[in-house]
Amino acid sequence: MPPSSALSFAPDLDLTRDALASSTLNHGLMVLGERWTMAVMMGAFTGVNRFDDWQNRLGIPRPTLANRLKTLVALGLMRQRVYQERPRRMAYHLTAEGMKLYPHVLMVWLWERRWGSRRSQLPDTLFHKACGHRFVPTLTCSACGDKVGINDLQLTLKPNARLLAQSTRAGRAARLASQGAASMGLGLRVDRWSLMIVTAVVLGCHYFDQLVHVLGIASSVLARRLSGMVEAGLLLAQPDTHDARRTVYRLTPASRDLFGYLVCFSTWAAREYLHQPSSIRPVHKTCGQPFTPQVACSHCGEAVKPWDVAMTPPPSAHP
Repeated sequence: MPPSSALSFAPDLDLTRDALASSTLNHGLMVLGERWTMAVMMGAFTGVNRFDDWQNRLGIPRPTLANRLKTLVALGLMRQRVYQERPRRMAYHLTAEGMKLYPHVLMVWLWERRWGSRRSQLPDTLFHKACGHRFVPTLTCSACGDKVGINDLQLTLKPNARLLAQSTRAGRAARLASQGAASMGLGLRVDRWSLMIVTAVVLGCHYFDQLVHVLGIASSVLARRLSGMVEAGLLLAQPDTHDARRTVYRLTPASRDLFGYLVCFSTWAAREYLHQPSSIRPVHKTCGQPFTPQVACSHCGEAVKPWDVAMTPPPSAHP
């Protein structure tokens, strides 16, 4: 299997195009893939609940922060509560629906600790209160419990006709090109655009013309994006060994580590937001079951729940 792809065959470009456009990843990112949204959610899970605290910690422009919080409230992922009457001030708290994003937030924490630019703004260590140990979030298969990486899955593509029709009406190019070229990052350096390009590469699209076709965007926009991702260490650009005039784009360790985020977010979008099956369907090769991600404690192997995680060691924590 090629090191940069979970598929070992040349992609059907039309099928891949329709699968990307109708994927729950794509449609979920239309709502939560804007710059700063993930940073706001991460803040909420680490105890931030007041406007000024988010603004001071992250440096988000105030109008942008207000817009992101309004969107999260409208989606039912956060709720408002008055904590001061004069002047009137609101606190924002995660709802039960918002808590369901915790697995992919843990994947964001893991990626940021390894590769991101916000290490100093995130908890240094997570503690699993259920077993009392420090832990690293570990992606596992909910069917068999085994640890899973990108090469442990077989991906099949089955475009979702309903989501594809919505994508066609909205216009792929307009949706993808709406993100600013300088907006690189999970919160700061990996945005919706980057995640869709990484997914296209995972699906076997390694050449510029293939990426233009499956993403449906202007070549000039894609060229700028690819250049920025190579510079940021998210893609590796190499001359094609069969035709040196062509460039092959491959995943790097940093972009491969986005895999956990991608599958957790896609699953959340399919189950909780869209209530539609995704067009990109993974099967765990080891157990042969459709893959549903589960984030587990690296020490005890149990699934991690939001209320079972402490950002500082509990009294009985072991070193």
